[in-house]
Amino acid sequence: MPFAIARRRNETPQKVNPRARWGIVLQALAYGILWQNHFWERSPATWKVGLALILFAIATVLVWSAVFRLGRQWRFDAALVPDHELVRTGVYGLVRHPIYTSFFCFFLATGLLVALHWVLTIATVLFVIGTEIRVRVEDGLLAAQFGEQFQDYKGKVPAYVPFAK
Repeated sequence: MPFAIARRRNETPQKVNPRARWGIVLQALAYGILWQNHFWERSPATWKVGLALILFAIATVLVWSAVFRLGRQWRFDAALVPDHELVRTGVYGLVRHPIYTSFFCFFLATGLLVALHWVLTIATVLFVIGTEIRVRVEDGLLAAQFGEQFQDYKGKVPAYVPFAK
């Protein structure tokens, strides 16, 4: 929902790196793998439902906060506009890519509810590879645009797993 109502810029970006779309493909494949079982034949354990609800709540807060912070800089593709700003406040002070953190929380919550443990493990590996592709592409664009300022930020704030530094 936040993506649908976000006010994106209509201007042509200065720099675009479509390689990040490969990460999206891997993430979508990982989501698809979660559903490849007879999940409707069993009920998830109570602890899984509770943990999934917590993860869904965290994801929702993160994605809304991140899209709000990015404002008109939010784009589907990894891209920079001529007057792009390096956002480091709000949830961007916790992780550099909070939207990816929220996607990961949504993914794990869904997996807890519908997937078998071994399926969730395989799908998680694939999802993390896709996320890493996206993070590295975006970090490369930001490093080229903001240089030392971005490197300092990168050194202080983890990519998408809070407190991982």
